[in-house]
Amino acid sequence: MKVITRTLRLATVDAIALIDISADVDRLFQSCGLRDGVLTLMSPHTTAHINLNEREPQLQQDMLDFLMRLVARDGDYRHNRAPVDGRDNAHSHLMGLLMNATESVPFADGKLLLGGWQSVFLVELDGPRAERQVHLQFLGQ
Repeated sequence: MKVITRTLRLATVDAIALIDISADVDRLFQSCGLRDGVLTLMSPHTTAHINLNEREPQLQQDMLDFLMRLVARDGDYRHNRAPVDGRDNAHSHLMGLLMNATESVPFADGKLLLGGWQSVFLVELDGPRAERQVHLQFLGQ
């Protein structure tokens, strides 16, 4: 068994966004040379998460609308009264309660085993940010 770790770095431009990182993930997977195993993706951020879902523009907008309806940006949140980093981003942290920091994707015969409609997204909840990271750890042979 081999363990290979890579980090994907990207900037985000919108306050809330679904960013399809599938091509970058596949590029990093192909470069690792493994054929069979599992990939774990992890966001080290508390306001950016990993999600597997369908890439379809209308659905993606529905997802963003859903999140914004669910947690109002202008709510009276304690976190915003004394923000740690100067950002009134309590709504971003609250949206993050519904999401995963990690996702696992098996791979076999040199291919990621994503479903036909699945894409890998970084879900930005507190942008724009100059740099977001996604850690990828490949375990396999």
